[in-house]
This record gives sequence, structure tokens and C-alpha cells, in this order.
Amino acid sequence: MRRGYVSRLGPAAALLAGASLITACASTTESNIGRTATEQLLIARAADKAVEGLSLPLPTGAVVFVDETYFQNDNSRYAISAIRAALSDAGYRLTRNKEEADAVFEVRAGALALEQMRRVFGIPEMRVPINESLNVVSLPELSVYSNRDRAGVAEFSGFLYEAKTGAPLGAVLPMIGQYRIRSHKLFMIVTWGQQQAQPGQRNPGSSWTEF
Repeated sequence: MRRGYVSRLGPAAALLAGASLITACASTTESNIGRTATEQLLIARAADKAVEGLSLPLPTGAVVFVDETYFQNDNSRYAISAIRAALSDAGYRLTRNKEEADAVFEVRAGALALEQMRRVFGIPEMRVPINESLNVVSLPELSVYSNRDRAGVAEFSGFLYEAKTGAPLGAVLPMIGQYRIRSHKLFMIVTWGQQQAQPGQRNPGSSWTEF
């Protein structure tokens, strides 16, 4: 009687055990992109800072065509938009048609990327070769204190010429912007400081501002 009861529970127990194993093995797949959100925000904030106060040797209301032909970078679309927004904020009118412009502003990017630096008080992480076949073993960091700087760096410049004649009107000196965050770690466990870049601020209840 007892043996029969146990035998009847056997398949059910095995089924439950199998189901628990299947559940434990389940995982979620996420897409992997080239840069993290924090890295993207660092570069975007640097671009915003670079164009602060941008002005051209033109009267207010002049029509400007932004020539982005030579502005080549992985993050160029955001940077170009930031430049156009800065020109609008300065009182210039923008056009998509070069023939309608009073002047052409040809822009170029000197830098639009991420810069990182890490300082370690102790033994940094190392890769040590273990044989002649160049196989290596990774040794973990053993530090009392370390910090990490991550900075988005943006540098733009350009020149201005008359749309109809091509006559030079002036040059825009390099506009440089940086947005930096720093994090600290003590005994490889305790962390503090800014861990991630923050999105742009917005007034509560309002998503727009007048130029």
C-alpha cells in the first residue's frame, strides 16, 4: 500500500523537478549596442555645451544654410541638430535650400567621442602570459582605492561664406565642450560619486521653451 502510493508520486515528482529545471534555465535576451546609454548621454551633453553661445558675423534674421557635408562622425546627427538649434536660438533663420540662403555655414567635427581614465591605488587588473603559445590568464584588480573618469568630448569649427558668390564672410573658431562624470571605489566594494550621466533638465509641467 505504502509502496504503491510512493510509486504513484514518483512520476509526478519527476515532472515537477523537470519543470523546475526548465524554469531555472529560462533567460531574457537583450540587444547589445555599440555604446551604453550613459556613454551616449556623455557625448550628447558635450555637444550641447560646445555650441552654447554660438554666433555668426551676420545680422539677426539672416538666412543660413548649414552645410554638413564634411561633418562625419558616428554621433553627427545629434551634433548637427544641436548646431542648428543654437543658430535658431541666436536669431538666425535656417533653410534646407542653399539657393535661398544669405550665407552658408560649413561645419566640421574635430572630436565627438568618449574619453576614459582610470586611476588605481594598488594592483590593477592584468593579463599575464603563461606559456610560449601566448595564452594569458587574467588577474583581478587588488586595490585599496580607485576612481574612474568618463568624459564626452566635442569640438566643432567651421567657416562662413556668401551663398551666391562664395565670398568669405568669416570663420568660427573651435567650439569645445566636455561633460564629465567621476566614480570612486574603496576596497573594490564601496562605491560613490556620479555613476551615470543625467538627461537634460526640464521645467516641471513644461516640455518646451521659447527662443
